[in-house]
Order: sequence, then C-alpha cells, then structure tokens
Amino acid sequence: MITREKIDSLYGYDVYDSTGDKVGSIGAVWTDGTGEPAWASVRTGWFGLGESLVPLRDADLQGERVVVPFEKAYIKDAPDVDAEVDEPLSGDEVVRLYQYYAMSWDGSGRTGRTKAQRGRRAGQGGADDAMTRSEERLAVGTEAEPVGRARLRKYVVTEQQQVSVPVAREEARIEREPITDANRARSLDGPDITEAEHETTLYAQRPVVDTEVVPVERVRLGTETVTEQRNVQGRVRKERIEADLPGEGRHPVD
Repeated sequence: MITREKIDSLYGYDVYDSTGDKVGSIGAVWTDGTGEPAWASVRTGWFGLGESLVPLRDADLQGERVVVPFEKAYIKDAPDVDAEVDEPLSGDEVVRLYQYYAMSWDGSGRTGRTKAQRGRRAGQGGADDAMTRSEERLAVGTEAEPVGRARLRKYVVTEQQQVSVPVAREEARIEREPITDANRARSLDGPDITEAEHETTLYAQRPVVDTEVVPVERVRLGTETVTEQRNVQGRVRKERIEADLPGEGRHPVD
C-alpha cells in the first residue's frame, strides 16, 4: 500500500501492470477522504496523449515504479472522467470508475475491492466464469527523420552589358563681329597690316567604363510544413470465441 507520505514523489513515476508491461507515467494523484492516495491518472498511448485513471489502494511502490494489479489493456479501457487536478473526484462519473474496477464505495471516499474481481482483473484467476475477448489495434504516430538537405551556394558569372551614355564635344565655328564705335579702339590696336595666327583647343567627352558593387537583395533558406495523407498498414491479432453447444455444434460468437 502506498502511504500519504509518498504522494509528492509519485508524479512522473512509471506505472506497470500485473504482467510487468509498462502502462505509462503518473500525471496526477487524488486522495480519498482520509488523505491517503486513492487514484492516479496515467498518461498512456503514443507520446503520452491518452490518459486513464487507476486506483492506488492495492498498488505496490517498487523503487520508482508503481505496480498495479490490473492488465494494461484493462486500464486503458477505463471510463473517461472529466475531473480537475486540484479537485477531489466525486459524482456519477466516479461511481462508474468504482463499478468498472469492482470497488465498493461508502460515500466517504474510502475504497475497497472484492477479492474475486481483483483476481480476475489481474489475470490471476478467480470466481468469475466470463471469458474476456481482446484484440490488438494499430497505434499510429509520426516521427521526424531527415529526408534531404537544402543549401544555398553563391558563385560569380560574367556577362556583357550595354548602356547608352551621352557624350559632348566641341566643334570650331567662324564668328564675325562688325566694327562699331564700341570696338573700334580695340580693332585699331596693333600694326595696320600684319600676319597673325590664333589657335583654339577643342575638347570632347569620351565614355569611361568602371564597375561598382551594390547590394541588390538578401536570400536565405526557409522551411514550410506541408501535410499530406498517407496510408499505413500493419498486422494485428484478434481473439475469436467459439461456442460448442449440445445439439448446435460449434459456431462463432459475434
């Protein structure tokens, strides 16, 4: 029997059934009217998504293992109870649990168990002559596995580009200026008749090509999750029951 002093240490402990199979881990513990541990919720199924309640009255604490006198399949088929972790179990739903585990309840929160039912649930024989039919079911889940690698690689390519650039040039032209009173004095400066030469430098623009590095965009690898449906299959075993009755012969029981 697990005492009230052990309640705080039970959370997270693994629960094993009467055959030694692991059922799951304890997520919550409820006490009875006397403060003794009475019920525990056991996380079962893939990834611990399922949860079943199991009584602790006849459970055995073995190190960090809690061993209960029921089989794993029987615990997982227990009635669902919508109960808050911080509230005691009560109401009609709890009555269903007591009936399922063949336990008596006097209304005070104390629990008991009939000897014959206890032996049958644990697979130890007993007074019940009913036959239990069981079957396997596929437990399907998912797991992540690497399927490939994506990478970014930057490399340099050279290409020809052509752009249009406006260029300017100077051209020589003849300009004539008539003699007026305003420029007469300048025109008579110097000898009357002489030889002379004037030269002007002409300029023209030419294209100059150079390169500069400018950032144009940022690129990174991202991922997105795409969900698709896939069919899986597996082999499961099912128990069948046949009845062999006098005068009727053997026939399956549906």
